[in-house]
Amino acid sequence: MEKILVGLKRVVDYNVRVRVNSDGSGVETAGVKMSINPFDEIALEEALRIKERGDAKEVIVISIGSSDCQQQLRTGLAMGADRAILVATDDATDSLTRARALLEIVNRESPELVILGKQAIDDDNNQTGQMLAALWDRPQATSASTIELSGNTARVIREVDVGLETIEVDLPAVLTVDLRLNEPRYVKLPDIMKAKKKPLDEVALGDLGLTAAPAITEVLFEPPAEREKGVMVDDVPGLVAALNEKGLL
Repeated sequence: MEKILVGLKRVVDYNVRVRVNSDGSGVETAGVKMSINPFDEIALEEALRIKERGDAKEVIVISIGSSDCQQQLRTGLAMGADRAILVATDDATDSLTRARALLEIVNRESPELVILGKQAIDDDNNQTGQMLAALWDRPQATSASTIELSGNTARVIREVDVGLETIEVDLPAVLTVDLRLNEPRYVKLPDIMKAKKKPLDEVALGDLGLTAAPAITEVLFEPPAEREKGVMVDDVPGLVAALNEKGLL
């Protein structure tokens, strides 16, 4: 195949303790470490492995958001992607808007494969890949833990409640990946320096004929209630009495 398109979303690093803004308007991001969504990083790693096996010629990474997303795109280029595209917007976007933006880029680039993380750790919607497949009118295979390519067919193994499910889809197709698929490579300093010379194109969301108009408005964020302090009991009757007191028995 000629091209693989991989989506990268900028999110608060998974090692950072998330805090709500003092006014409840959202999650605190000022001075907070941001990184590539972990599921998307796995998607990129898989695309790079496919290219290294000789099954693809070019890997393109794309992000939708503010100019700050260039940091994550440059990381993707340092990992081994050939070029990057930023769909620039300073406004919040929902899953459908992101899927529509991806579709516009897909129509321009004509990739044989689009690989996304199954979900982003900030909103956990698990929607964009499915919406893109529907808009593109192409097959999809979600939550992949194994991907095998053979000609114009992708064979995907995914974990379900009763075991493993195997799906075969014709290419072009949309795949979303799970954590068990692979372990992303470590980015070395020489690769970071080389990434600065790789092309990063920018296109405004409006130039794609789209506007950021989320169907759902988030009006208030609140941190979860603090857990109650545990109670020590001396014996089984004391445990039963404590559970009764809480209405759990």
